[in-house]
Amino acid sequence: MKYLTWILVCILTFNFASAKEAGFTPIFDGKTLKGWEPMPGGKWEVVDGAIVGTSPRSERRHGILLSDKEYSDFVVKVKFRVINGDSGFYFRSDRVKSAVSVNGFQVEVDTSQETGGLYETGGRAWVRKPSPEVVRKRAYKRGEWTDLELSAIGRDVTVKINGVVSAELKNDRGRTKGYFGLQLHGGQDMHVEFRDIVIRTDVKQASK
Repeated sequence: MKYLTWILVCILTFNFASAKEAGFTPIFDGKTLKGWEPMPGGKWEVVDGAIVGTSPRSERRHGILLSDKEYSDFVVKVKFRVINGDSGFYFRSDRVKSAVSVNGFQVEVDTSQETGGLYETGGRAWVRKPSPEVVRKRAYKRGEWTDLELSAIGRDVTVKINGVVSAELKNDRGRTKGYFGLQLHGGQDMHVEFRDIVIRTDVKQASK
């Protein structure tokens, strides 16, 4: 029994050290919404270590849970699952007075295979959608926990879903700083969950 306990301690210590070495820091504590601010529309709460967003079809506003801080260059990782509706993970976004509450880029997060595409609210609308080849490779399924990795460094943006690049921009003209935001789309029955949100900001653009 002591030997088994020692093995478990070693495994946990190794995992913690590896995470620390990777340089990622949580921006969601798994218990509260500290560091995040809900905009009008929908409901956000923490359930079993995940941020859960729900909204009825009768709600016309886009419920946004916005980060307290702005971020510029980063790599962020998050797990999500969509039960119902059209959600999104906003980044480099700006607060505005509208039914949506923000302008800026979002990684599409919904029940369809458009998930992982890039949409610019208040701007160009769809900028990139996942190709059929990408859709085949990444095995995204509605209602299942899914890995999202988003890299925004300088004017280059890369989105990965389950480790597969789903959308990529080089030298894009969009915003280079702003807030993160989780979205509940207005006019839909919404249920979406996010967890394990971590970020690394000591990143640099690759030399060309």
